[in-house]
Amino acid sequence: MKRVLFVCVENSNRSQMAEAFARMLGGAGVEAESAGSRPSGVVNPKAVRFMAELGYDLAAHRSKSLDEVQGEFDAVVTMGCGDECPWVPAKRREDWALADPKHMDDDGYRAVRDDIAARVRALLAVL
Repeated sequence: MKRVLFVCVENSNRSQMAEAFARMLGGAGVEAESAGSRPSGVVNPKAVRFMAELGYDLAAHRSKSLDEVQGEFDAVVTMGCGDECPWVPAKRREDWALADPKHMDDDGYRAVRDDIAARVRALLAVL
């Protein structure tokens, strides 16, 4: 079982979608989590809507803090949080410079979602 953690500031958009894609694409061989350095406490309704288009229900997720994450990971991926993302033990670390889609129009949001899907697929292929 591979453990993967996706981190952004609010844990309401990018990291939530990445966690969802890792669960969808990794199946039983992947344990995926996401967290934020300053979690908003809610998953963005746009993220819920655009993941529903692909058959995934993000409404069951919740925005959570890095303080709730424990253990070591096979991979930790940070997403645009820079110095706000503290160090988490991992065998592999990546930083994905993804724009925060929360204020984007629908096409922009979908483009970020689809970019995340491709990046998660590539990450899982090398783990």
